[in-house]
Amino acid sequence: MKLEDTRTAAAILLQHWRQSTRLPELPAHCRPGTRAEGYAIQYEMAKLSGQNIVGWKIAATSAAGQQHIQVDGPIAGCLLAARGREGGARIALAGNNMKVAEAEFAFRMGGDLPKRQASYSVDEVIAAVASLHPAIEVPDSRYEDFTRVGAPQLIADLACGCWFAIGPATDADWRKVDLAHHGVAAYRNGELAGEGTGAKVLGDPRAALAWIANELCAYGEGLRAGDVVITGTCLTPVPVSAEDSVKMDFGEFGALELGFG
Repeated sequence: MKLEDTRTAAAILLQHWRQSTRLPELPAHCRPGTRAEGYAIQYEMAKLSGQNIVGWKIAATSAAGQQHIQVDGPIAGCLLAARGREGGARIALAGNNMKVAEAEFAFRMGGDLPKRQASYSVDEVIAAVASLHPAIEVPDSRYEDFTRVGAPQLIADLACGCWFAIGPATDADWRKVDLAHHGVAAYRNGELAGEGTGAKVLGDPRAALAWIANELCAYGEGLRAGDVVITGTCLTPVPVSAEDSVKMDFGEFGALELGFG
């Protein structure tokens, strides 16, 4: 794929991102056909936005999620600084087609995991983590039907990235906890709206973190100290509307709330 076409695709997606509009798919001449081309467009889109990349998200971390968007595995997207919110913030849903909130384990990196040939093990990746946080993602897509455009185009579109909120670091000794079986509950307007566990996230959020470390070695420059990674939803995404509020309760790891308008 020519650099000119990569930049054209990134500019198209960024325009739709800023205007909260949709397109059926990217034009044929600048449509990515591989993961590598999708990530090249993603990085160019981030560059054109003028925003810093503050971390990463993982999408399609469950079999159901992969089936829903017709991909054969997880995909990664960068988190842009201006899209981060504090707990308790209110997020406008105007122009958002997905209108869901997701409960996710977030890891903040304390050390670099640079690009290398050998795969990183789960133990190596977890050793580089500084802290664990509760997180909420409010995703969206710039495609009219994101379930049919395929992995390369979804990757180009920041893996359906939109808004995210990261809670305070937990004081609990999370390294001694079985995150795969750790429960998470979602409340919408004070009523239970869903429950799940870390097993929804590639079997274990730690395995998901190792996956993205290696994905970014293959298609980027690896993870850096200070990056935050939200590892995928632990429960079925919770539908939300204007005037709703959600609370994601991670038990001993803390809880996080967002409102919508």
